[in-house]
Amino acid sequence: MTLEEKLQNLPDEPGVYLMRDAKGHVIYVGKAISLASRVGSYFQKGTKGEKTEMMLRQVTDLETIVTHTELEALVLESNLIKKHRPRYNVLLRDDKSYPYLRFDVKSEYPRLEVVRRIKKDGALYFGPYVPAGGMWETLALLRRTFTLATCRKEFKADRPERPCVQFQIGRCVAPCSGEADKVLYQDMVSQVRLFLEGKNRDLLKMLMHKMDEAAEQTDYERAAELRDRIAKIEGALEKQKIISQHFENQDVIGMALEGGQADVQALFVRNGMLLGRKDYFLDNVRGMQEADILGDFLHQFYAKEMIVPEEVLLPFDVPDREILEKWLVEKRGAKVEVQVPQRGRKRELVQMASDNAGQALREHLLSQKSRDRILSILQDELALRNLPRRIEAFDISTIQGTESVASMVTFENNRPEKRGYKKFKIKGVAGQDDFASMAEVVRRRYGNPEMGELPDLILIDGGKGQLNAALSVLEELGIEGPDVFGLAKARSGESGEEREFERVFLPGKSDPIILPPASAATHLVARVRDEAHRFAIEYHRKLREKRAVHSELDDIPGIGPTRKKALLRHFGSVAKIREATAEELALVTGVTRKAAEEIVVFYKNKGVGRE
Repeated sequence: MTLEEKLQNLPDEPGVYLMRDAKGHVIYVGKAISLASRVGSYFQKGTKGEKTEMMLRQVTDLETIVTHTELEALVLESNLIKKHRPRYNVLLRDDKSYPYLRFDVKSEYPRLEVVRRIKKDGALYFGPYVPAGGMWETLALLRRTFTLATCRKEFKADRPERPCVQFQIGRCVAPCSGEADKVLYQDMVSQVRLFLEGKNRDLLKMLMHKMDEAAEQTDYERAAELRDRIAKIEGALEKQKIISQHFENQDVIGMALEGGQADVQALFVRNGMLLGRKDYFLDNVRGMQEADILGDFLHQFYAKEMIVPEEVLLPFDVPDREILEKWLVEKRGAKVEVQVPQRGRKRELVQMASDNAGQALREHLLSQKSRDRILSILQDELALRNLPRRIEAFDISTIQGTESVASMVTFENNRPEKRGYKKFKIKGVAGQDDFASMAEVVRRRYGNPEMGELPDLILIDGGKGQLNAALSVLEELGIEGPDVFGLAKARSGESGEEREFERVFLPGKSDPIILPPASAATHLVARVRDEAHRFAIEYHRKLREKRAVHSELDDIPGIGPTRKKALLRHFGSVAKIREATAEELALVTGVTRKAAEEIVVFYKNKGVGRE
């Protein structure tokens, strides 16, 4: 069915639409209350934004997905944007999950742990902590102040263990020994919970009361311990930024827009305290309305795995605010209000977030001008066709002809784009052959139909041989858009006064170009090449280490990484596992009777006897 036929048969129902270019790549994902009305409006005569006009010139195909409700369309749109990362959608560069502190107060000996995934497991989660430095400071304070367990051991009263060094230095009460006072431990758990919930007055009041009680009972050691705990907590409270005395949980969103680029600032207020903040730079939003930009941002922002607060404060209204609110209520499992405050303290918070966004945007634009200048210098020095905003660099790593691997790193606007990093095991080359290895990797990268957007520049680590190998594959695949060159170090000068310099090998040129050592453009390409080299070496090292730590347990049928860890944690060594009976092995968490018998049979066949 042609595009015109699809446009004539659009359903008048809610759903999601995907626009594709000539190569089949998804370049835009949108949602609509009525697919017929919304999608049809793109192709009607009339003035549209610059970005929309550019997108429509590339659209060759259209796909629609009908949903039952607008809310389903919103959720599906968010998931599809995350999956396809279309060029013309507003995209969040940072799609990492935020760090939280997990506190399972229902367990016998609760412990604090850092997690990035939130589960409905009955545990308490505190966060998000952005940047993560604040979380590590909080965790360090709590571990200095409260002697909760910090390890991941399974505590079993019938199998006490010798306490570790944390107990020796007074940082843990050693539940593993079977001698920890459960009442005192649970008392500490209550105090840690009060601290994390921001109920500091209640916590200090409780601790002072317990200190006075201990002093009255002449338990001066306990009283001194509580006195020190109070002092540490009071010191920490002086550093906290209190936003409100009413213990609100809020996400405060501010936004600034200038020159087709935007910055959104999110302030995370938890229990009345400013827990952290994060700003998101959004480029290529020229021609979009600020309400649409913010609306698209919110859909992706809350598509992350995170705890939704009771209130979300916005600088202005966004399309489909009611649908957004319903979605957030569904994610949180409780009431959520999306507000646009007009006055008072909440409006001041939104203004503070918007002011921060404005400052961040100005700094980013200044930095971007400097980066663009460096890219222009590189383009001029090497007579490149494209301004190299997106660079992909390849490196081969082989040590003594074994475990040949390759890396590809991506830089966008002079910065590493970790999402674009790839690593390859060389499969079709025997021994050490850098030229054939480079050809294989380039073919695997650019011969993939799902390869995505082509870079402006392909940088090959090496000289003429590696460059020609890559060029041959690109010609075979019919890829002509990107500039390509090889980069290799060379040395000159007499012994003791040797100097390194960079040589660039260009297609069709017999002699390399020597880059000026002090040039910012030279530093850029060298940094990209060195990052590709680092990434390849790191991958190579991991493979060698993995091979070196291969355990005989890996050869037993039915024993995977989880069971192997559980067995080693339980018995302490492979030697003890060899001597264990099937009954003893089956006592380990996650080890079935069948798996236990497999272990016994394995060692019996190896000739390991049992008493």
